Amino acid sequence: MSRSFPPLQALRALEAAARRRSFSRAAEELHLTHSAVSHHLRALEAELGVELFRRVGSRMIPTAAGAQLADRVRRSLEELREALDATRPGVSGVTRLELSVMSDFASVWLIPRLGDFYDRHPHVDLSLRMHADVVPPDPYPFDIGIWHRRVDEPGFQFRKLLDDQVVAVCSPALLARYPAFRIEDLATMPLLRFSRRSWRDFFEAAGVAGDEPERGPVFDDAGLLLQATVAGQGAATARLQLARGFIDRGELVQLGQVRIPASLDYYFTWREGHPREAAIQQFYRWVKAQLVN
Repeated sequence: MSRSFPPLQALRALEAAARRRSFSRAAEELHLTHSAVSHHLRALEAELGVELFRRVGSRMIPTAAGAQLADRVRRSLEELREALDATRPGVSGVTRLELSVMSDFASVWLIPRLGDFYDRHPHVDLSLRMHADVVPPDPYPFDIGIWHRRVDEPGFQFRKLLDDQVVAVCSPALLARYPAFRIEDLATMPLLRFSRRSWRDFFEAAGVAGDEPERGPVFDDAGLLLQATVAGQGAATARLQLARGFIDRGELVQLGQVRIPASLDYYFTWREGHPREAAIQQFYRWVKAQLVN
């Protein structure tokens, strides 16, 4: 005897609510009312005989059964969407990936190189969403995340992209004001500050008698910090991977040879068993190859 199949709208409500951790946000995404999403999920729970969600504070968190079902529904919906796209004229063969990426990594490193990726993989379209916080966002809405921290949610894979180092840099025009520059002179230069990194650590490694400056601009975004440094507003510490392009173009000069380990890493994150994993792996391999250069 065949079992009844739940309405597709109920399955879509389950997937969206599990991904957004909110019935209200799921309702907005699906253009439904909050009560309609609640009704769909209550009916689905009654039909399956299991609890799919629990309220934790202001969030609706899927139970183990709810998360497992939502993940399988998500994969099925994505496969169905790909099948429909493959049928539509002019859309066949295009794989779309939602990428959430740290804003500094995107603006300084990724975007200038993306033309090469599209030349090599013209069948992949990336939709970029910038992220500025050290803590990763909710990973479920995205196909790929490039974030400073690993995702602790079950069902996600991650790879550390690189072991980066920090160097001191300034513009050639600023360095020209110190014709006999020695690393000890660094403490006398105008210094730009980064909210997530201390000058003190670099001074100690370089053997420079200096302390954290009490004056000068403070930047939350490493991309903006590098722009200010290129403009000659002061010296800065920067990740070598982000600064290298500016150094190679002659827009920045590395001050001395001292390097210290970067305190934050970049992690490449995606969901296990993703239906578009082939395209995700293509993007991952391309990123890794670019980082080696």
